[in-house]
Parts: sequence; C-alpha cells; structure tokens
Amino acid sequence: MKISANSIRKGMVIEHEGKQWTILNTQVVQPGKGGAFMTVDMRDVAGGNKSVGRWRTADTVERLEVREIDCTYLFKEGDMFTFMDKENFDQFALNAELVGEKAGFLQDNMEVSVDFIDGKPVSINLPTSVVLLVTEADPVVKGQTAASSYKPGLLENGMKVLIPPFIEAGTRIVVATEDCSYVERAK
Repeated sequence: MKISANSIRKGMVIEHEGKQWTILNTQVVQPGKGGAFMTVDMRDVAGGNKSVGRWRTADTVERLEVREIDCTYLFKEGDMFTFMDKENFDQFALNAELVGEKAGFLQDNMEVSVDFIDGKPVSINLPTSVVLLVTEADPVVKGQTAASSYKPGLLENGMKVLIPPFIEAGTRIVVATEDCSYVERAK
C-alpha cells in the first residue's frame, strides 16, 4: 500500500530499494530554503543494518502489511529468545539482534505481541511498562532539595535508569519500556 512520506511513523515497516525496513525514528526537516523533507532512521528487517532515508514530503513509499500476533515469552537459550503463539501454541525463536535492546525487559511468561511479514517474525512489541527491582542506588546528597534532582540507579536486568532521591536499593519500580525511564514506585 502506497503512503505519502510524511505519513511514515515509528514502528511501521516499509519497502525501500528492494528491502524491508522497520522505522526506528522520524523527523520532519524544514530548511529555510526549499521544501520540507523527512529524515527516517530505519533497520533492515533481514540483515539488521541501520540506515537513514530521506524523502520529500510529497514522495510516496510502499508500506508493508504487518500481522500482529499475541505471544508469550518463554525463555532464552544462548542468543535465541523463544516465544509461543497464544492462539495455536506454536513456538518460535528470535535471535538477539532482532529483539535488540528490548531483551533487557523480557520476563518469563510476559505477554508481548510479535509482528510478522509474509509469515516471518520481524519485531516484538513490549508492554508500555514493566516492574523491576533497583539493585543499586547512589546515596542521597544532602542539600540537593532545591531542584528536582535524580540519581543513577541500576536495575536487576543490568540497565541504568535515573530515579528520584527517595528510591533506594531493594525498591521495586515501574519503568517505561520505550525509553527506560522511571515512572513510579511499584505498588
């Protein structure tokens, strides 16, 4: 299906130069002289290579139809992550390159959705937030109460996040999976 370049959004899959690309980020650039154009960061579905594409806003691109299937994350073996289709209970594995940075948020029996193109898995979509344990947190520095200050914290999955001063090691917090940011203290 053809769409205009200014309709390209993060998460879409397009066909460009004979390859399938997952859109990672988009930006509209309006130079002082000349027409506006789209700068698009994208990853090759097959090879995993990243690239940057540029289109004038009037250009068209081919958007690929993606089928989203609800799945359950089961386990990791080596650099392969195993998922199960919730509808027919088929199991399939995705390599670590395809899962990418999202791997740190995967927890046993987590409900995710997997995008398929032509029967082949191409990406996973995590829940918007997950609950994780803070394993290390810097102590609060006295006198830093004038402005809202955050301190670095280390999560159980090895990721670093900026947390408020009242959060200490051993506290469970809600973390946004989109940008690995602190949301709130877990209840």
